Amino acid sequence: MGEIKIPELAESITEGTVAQWLKKTGEYVEKGDYIVELETDKVNVEIISEESGILQELKANEGDTVQVGETIAIVSENAAPSSKPAEGPAAVIETEATKEAPPVKEQPQVKPEAKGYPIASPSARKLAREKGIDLNQVSSIDPLGRLRAHDVIEHDRKKDQPVQKAPIEKEAPQQAKQAADPGKPTERVRMTRRRQTIASRLVEVQQNTAMLTTFNEVDMTNIMNLRKKRKDQFQKENDVKLGFMSFFTKAVVACLKKAPLLNAEIQGDEIVLKKFYDIGIAVSTDEGLVVPVLRDADRKNFAEIESDILTFADKARNNKLSLSDLQGGTFTITNGGVFGSLLSTPILNGPQVGILGMHKIQMRPVAIDNERMENRPMMYLALSYDHRIIDGKEAVTFLARVKQLLEDPESLLFEA
Repeated sequence: MGEIKIPELAESITEGTVAQWLKKTGEYVEKGDYIVELETDKVNVEIISEESGILQELKANEGDTVQVGETIAIVSENAAPSSKPAEGPAAVIETEATKEAPPVKEQPQVKPEAKGYPIASPSARKLAREKGIDLNQVSSIDPLGRLRAHDVIEHDRKKDQPVQKAPIEKEAPQQAKQAADPGKPTERVRMTRRRQTIASRLVEVQQNTAMLTTFNEVDMTNIMNLRKKRKDQFQKENDVKLGFMSFFTKAVVACLKKAPLLNAEIQGDEIVLKKFYDIGIAVSTDEGLVVPVLRDADRKNFAEIESDILTFADKARNNKLSLSDLQGGTFTITNGGVFGSLLSTPILNGPQVGILGMHKIQMRPVAIDNERMENRPMMYLALSYDHRIIDGKEAVTFLARVKQLLEDPESLLFEA
C-alpha cells in the first residue's frame, strides 16, 4: 500500500484545508495525477499522487484541516489500470453467481463532466462551494468549456433565488436558530481559510505593533505629462504600458536606502536590517487581498517592474500565484485608488514595519504662489509604520522624500 501525504509547502505553512477531492475511491490514479485540491493560507495547491494504483481510502473529508506530513489517502501499489471499477449502472463484476446470468445490455460510459467533474479552474470551484452552486448548472463562455470564476459570479447574479437555505441550515443550524430576527432573510457563508488568515493576521498586527500613519499629498502633474509624452514609445520598445506603479516603486526603493529602518523587521529584542529590496505589491482578487513580491526591485528598470506587476495581476486573476510569489517582502505598496479610495490608513503587512498607501488621483485647486491658484491632479499618500522602531521624524521625512521624487520623476533616473 502507498500513502499519499501532504508535502512540505512552504516554511510558514503547516496546514491546509481539503477544498475538493479530484479523484474518488475505487478510481485508478497514475503517479503524478492530481488527486486533491488543498486550500492554504496563501494559495490553493493541487497535491499529486506519488504512486500508481487504485485509490482505496480517503482519510480526510472536504473541509477538514490537514497537517503537513499527514496521510490523507491510501493507494494500492502496482495495481493495473484494468483494476479500475467500471463506471455507470451497467457495470457488472463476474462472480460464480453471475457467470450464467444473461448478458446485461451495455450502456454508454458517463463522462466525468456529467458526474460532477466539470472542467473548472480552482478559483471557480472554490467560489461555487462558497455560494452553494452546482458547477454542472453553470454556463461557460470559454470555447473549450472551462469554467472560470467570472462564470460562477455571472450565474449567481442571474439566479432567481440567490439565497440557498438548505446548505446554510445544514452547515450552521445552531447559528440560524440564534438569528437576531428569524423573520428577516439572511445568508451564512463560511469564511474561507484565506479570509480567516487575513482576518487573524490583521488583528495580530493591530494588537502587536505600535502602528501609526502619517499623510502627505503629491502633485501628479509631471508624472502624468511624462507618461503622456513617453507612453507610446515605451510600449513599442518594451511591449508593456508605462503605469504609475513603476514610479512609486522606484521612489520607495530610493527612500528606503536612506531610511533603512523602514526596510527592517523586529525579531525578539533585535532589529533585522535588510540589505535587499523585495517590494510587495498588493493585488485584490475575488478571494481576498494577496501580496506578490517584486524581487530585487532596486535592480529592475521601469519596464521590468511594469512587466512583473502585469504578470502578477494576471496570475492573481487566474489563481496561478505560487507560494514563492508570495513569500518574503521587505516593504509593501498598496493602491486603494484603483477602487476610488481618496484616503485610508493601510494596515502593516507583518512582519514588515512599513506600508505605503496610494489613493485616487483627483483634480483639486492648489496654491501655486501668493497670487495664483491652479487645478492640479493630486494624490494623497499614507505611510503606516511601526512606531516601536521608527520615529515620527524618520517616517515623515521618508514620505516627504517620496513626494519630492514623484513630483520630479526625472530625478528617479539618477537614484542609485
